[in-house]
Amino acid sequence: MLLCENPLARLRGFQKLTSTENALQTWLNTLQIKTNKETTVPLPEALNRILTEDLIATENLPRFDKSAVDGYAVKAKDTLGASQFKPALLQLTTSDTVNTAEAKQVWTGNAIPKGADAVVMLENTQKRNEQIEVWTQLAPSENVSKTGEDIKKGEVAVKAGTRLNPYHLGLLAALGNSKVKVADKPKIAIIATGNELAEIGSKPAENQIYESNKIILSAMCRELGAEPLDMGIAKDNITEITEKLKKALLKADAAITTGGTSVGGLDLVPDAVNNIGKPGVIVHGVAMRPAMPTALAAVDGKALIILSGNPVAAVIGFEVFARPLICKMLGMPNTEQRPTVKAALTRKVATALGRKTFVRVKVIQKNGEYYAEPVSARGSGAISTMTKANGFVIVPENREGITENEQVTVHLFGDLEQAN
Repeated sequence: MLLCENPLARLRGFQKLTSTENALQTWLNTLQIKTNKETTVPLPEALNRILTEDLIATENLPRFDKSAVDGYAVKAKDTLGASQFKPALLQLTTSDTVNTAEAKQVWTGNAIPKGADAVVMLENTQKRNEQIEVWTQLAPSENVSKTGEDIKKGEVAVKAGTRLNPYHLGLLAALGNSKVKVADKPKIAIIATGNELAEIGSKPAENQIYESNKIILSAMCRELGAEPLDMGIAKDNITEITEKLKKALLKADAAITTGGTSVGGLDLVPDAVNNIGKPGVIVHGVAMRPAMPTALAAVDGKALIILSGNPVAAVIGFEVFARPLICKMLGMPNTEQRPTVKAALTRKVATALGRKTFVRVKVIQKNGEYYAEPVSARGSGAISTMTKANGFVIVPENREGITENEQVTVHLFGDLEQAN
């Protein structure tokens, strides 16, 4: 028989709120997350994947001394005192060895011939029959990329846990790697709950709204390198929610629900989670705004994050709890944080003492300075505020707001704007 607590007890609200730090640490300690399995993929398909092993350079890069410019390989001592008014005159050669008072034409990337130790740029020379005039004095190794200058044989080229960007791929290609080992994408099941929700593409009833949180959370999963599984919408029925959760945990490595986690009579998700396995809900009610009703759970070693149905609260709950979870599942050594910028707040913001508050802002660059303009909104259901903002400011629990012109740290999720 499915159990549900007395709905009247819910209406008393959250009796105790847990700090975000304690909630996250307690939950992660309970989970004891293991890194996801690895898979081997062709190098061109490894963009944004997480490397699972240190990649050691098996050779020097460059493999040999090479020219960094188009020009002529020379002995630097032969250019001593050279200028446009007193050029050094060198004999051109096609030999593999450059002798005293000789020069050999090379292009960018060509190996430096024996005997040469510098390259004079083409524009600093003038060819005259089988000789060249050199108009500048060179130092040894000038315009030469030395063997191992980029990476030395035996060095770690890219560390395990690195998210591979285009430049990592280029480096690995230059070292001769055609395939790499990366973390499997963790599968994250996403369930929306609520009688008021209609799937996009369907015709909603008069008292229904289109469900959007699954789309947002799925995109945020993909952004981090996880694979979302859309498990649909569950009505406000504990049996239906329980069955969807069971199916989700059979298919996925973790599950995220949205809606049904506050203290109303139809907020049934925590009860449904407790029905399907142990230890169940670990934390319910976090000292943060928005996303206070967030709950964190574990069932048979799998993580569950129970998010608010309000879109902005769901986004913030994901940032605080799903982001570190997915990073750990991918084997990353640390949680991948969003880039930050310091900016002056354009007006005062009031916040509640005792709750960590996430303030949406729009950062604008003006005359070389950054300004953070709070994006006004009532409640956490206005998803348009996330499209109008490009970052958020975190106000700690021990502060009752931020003053005008105060320097704040903005966590960016969008592009900076230039003032008109």
